[in-house]
Amino acid sequence: MSADVRVINGGSVFLLEPRTPESEDWFEANIGQDNGYQPYWPARVVVEARYVWEIIEELQNDGFRVV
Repeated sequence: MSADVRVINGGSVFLLEPRTPESEDWFEANIGQDNGYQPYWPARVVVEARYVWEIIEELQNDGFRVV
């Protein structure tokens, strides 16, 4: 089974890479392009380290596989 979202640890920020259309839809509905600095949208979502674990937990609760 492949991942729906890939996590890239950049230290103070993380990049969350949606890998399925469903995960892209989730990011659009729950984060959005206009939420902070998003220079790589929609291929990668920039998230501050202090928020990333909560977002990963929500993704998993919604049935997404995160690696």
